Amino acid sequence: MHKAIFFDLGRVLINFDFTLGYQALEGACPYDAAEVRQRIKSTDLVTRFETGLVEPHDFYRQLRGLLEFTFDYDAFCAAWSSIFTNPLVPDSLVESLSRRYRLVLLSNTNVIHIEMVREKYPVLRHFPDMVLSHEVKAMKPSPVIFNEALRRAGCRPEECFYTDDIPTFTEAARAMGIDAVTFESPAQLERELERRGIRGIE
Repeated sequence: MHKAIFFDLGRVLINFDFTLGYQALEGACPYDAAEVRQRIKSTDLVTRFETGLVEPHDFYRQLRGLLEFTFDYDAFCAAWSSIFTNPLVPDSLVESLSRRYRLVLLSNTNVIHIEMVREKYPVLRHFPDMVLSHEVKAMKPSPVIFNEALRRAGCRPEECFYTDDIPTFTEAARAMGIDAVTFESPAQLERELERRGIRGIE
């Protein structure tokens, strides 16, 4: 019997498009969006930021040096967080699940993004626990972050259901005994939940 549900954040609960961030930065630096993307990807700066090894203001300063943009810190945070667009999983579904199951957010993310998401997307109010890569200093597919989610849930792996849009991550979860499926759409997720007898208060 399932007792906890782990949700990924990006492209599961909320859609995002990195291109929007590159385009937002493009307007304040001498490089076009494609070059912004390439310059960022040529470093491990984002990985270090999302594993809590770089503080937000240090991340801003290092990226400003790399891209030569003119944004102040607040404007940069707005541009960096412009990647998020529309919610995907209906709030009503998450709310109903939260009444019967322990919900845990399990996300590779960073301080700037999660602060903006908390402010703008009310769906996160349904999660009493959030296991975030920058806080636990480990990123999916590391067992460290999954073990922390299991600890927070207080459940055995087989008592947990997990959905993520990245197959490598769902495969890693299944290898640990967690019931995991790769997210494709809200309708597909609801079918997977129904097939397992997972439902909210009706």
